[in-house]
Amino acid sequence: MTDDVLHLSGEQVLELLDTDRAIQSQRAAFTALGEGTAELPGKIMHPSRFDDSVVFAYVARLSPDTGPVAKIGSVNPGNAAAGLPTIHAVINALDPVTGQLVAVLDGTAITTLRTAAASAVAFDVLATADSAELGLLGSGTQALAHARAVARVRPLRSVRVWSPTPDRRERAAHLLATELGIPVKAVATAQEAVAGLPMVAACTLSRTPVVHGAWLAPGCTVVSVGSFEPTRSEVDAEAVRRAAAVVVDDPETAREHAGPVVAALRDRLLTTDDLIPLGGVLTGRREARTSTDDIVLYNSVGLGVQDAAAAWAVIDAARGRESRP
Repeated sequence: MTDDVLHLSGEQVLELLDTDRAIQSQRAAFTALGEGTAELPGKIMHPSRFDDSVVFAYVARLSPDTGPVAKIGSVNPGNAAAGLPTIHAVINALDPVTGQLVAVLDGTAITTLRTAAASAVAFDVLATADSAELGLLGSGTQALAHARAVARVRPLRSVRVWSPTPDRRERAAHLLATELGIPVKAVATAQEAVAGLPMVAACTLSRTPVVHGAWLAPGCTVVSVGSFEPTRSEVDAEAVRRAAAVVVDDPETAREHAGPVVAALRDRLLTTDDLIPLGGVLTGRREARTSTDDIVLYNSVGLGVQDAAAAWAVIDAARGRESRP
């Protein structure tokens, strides 16, 4: 290890990776996947035998001029009650030529930003052009980041927020209303947060559905980021049945890890050919929405190439370079 290794805290990451730069990095990540140029080994998700935590490890490489990136971390659902992020992680980035360590970055901040930014990319390419209202399931760090990111790709007019704890959803609504300058309403039920809206973002760690297909309006685009292991399903089977297109971050990964997808494949509601990669839509190689009335579901479990793209955007910013296209 040399003395010029970058060590970047969460606060420094947030300073270097604003929402727009994060969105740009995720467009690059999924475009590379769609074009087949990124390297993406399989991810590790290991539920602990000791508690309800999940340890994870990702390795990926975005491009020839960006080196390998590895992330290790833990999902701890109990953190939410203490007001802490449920995900903590660390990221190492290696030189593309020598393999030497070039940066150690706080993975919690990057995970939050890149997840929300990828959802914004998904909404931008999948939602109808006039979508301007958001239903938000969850009131934690990730949910707040999602509202901020979606506001960068759609001219939001209003947001509805639901989470199980009244104080937390009221606090989230007040914070977002102040930040975004639009009406944000905390609602008492998940159905009220979803019904009639054109965009829905589920950012929970629920093992049972918080989004029911019967509630979805024609034309709705649903993004789920909490269904990242087979035992977690933020959306129910009816949402999958009603979806004209089921989009995933990576079909192979989704088949193993995305709870609603795993269940739908098992119950023969979907076949593997039905899974549409987001990168394929971005590059024009696959089609998702074909009508303004289509319901479109995007289930993301998170990929190492997202961390690779975001990490190198941070490194470039720290070195005073422009972000890579």
